[in-house]
Amino acid sequence: MALETFSALLLFALVTSITPGPNTMMLFASGVNFGFRRTFPHMCGIGLGFFSLLLGVGFGLGAVLERYPAFYLALKVVGGGYLLWIAWKIGTSRALPNTEGQVNARPMTVIGAALFQWVNPKAWIMAIAAVAAYTDPADYTATMLWIAVAFTIVNFPAVSVWAGFGSAMRGWLSEPTRLKYFNISMAILLVVSLWPMLR
Repeated sequence: MALETFSALLLFALVTSITPGPNTMMLFASGVNFGFRRTFPHMCGIGLGFFSLLLGVGFGLGAVLERYPAFYLALKVVGGGYLLWIAWKIGTSRALPNTEGQVNARPMTVIGAALFQWVNPKAWIMAIAAVAAYTDPADYTATMLWIAVAFTIVNFPAVSVWAGFGSAMRGWLSEPTRLKYFNISMAILLVVSLWPMLR
């Protein structure tokens, strides 16, 4: 892949990874409620899950989705339902404490975040768009691997911005009423971020 094309691909990966969507909203809320360190597995899971989804789309699943649109619709419905459930969990969460003032809530695990990518409509759109725009039929496997490399380079720094920003707001949001309204707002934004992808 030419350097110019790879640079454009890196920019595409950065913009699609850092712009608001289900992952970024969840990471921001997790950063506030659990802090950066406890959100770290969630960030790693996003990278691993998206990497596997990207390779899956590039090496076969994309063709299945084109051939069977009902499968893509089912994926949107399942993903949308799961996101609504997560939005409910965030909106009703009153986490924060945890230095003996314990709270039962737990951040998302590596496995949970990785599996979530497979029902995340924005992740599917990103993967399909990247494969369609940046693969070269004459050198398909190599260009597919370059796409995976680009997203791997960009993904973690992009998602850590949101978790870090959330973590930085922990002090201000330690007041229960602020935290309550923050979590409700994040739940609403998570649902709103889903709307363009479900149309």
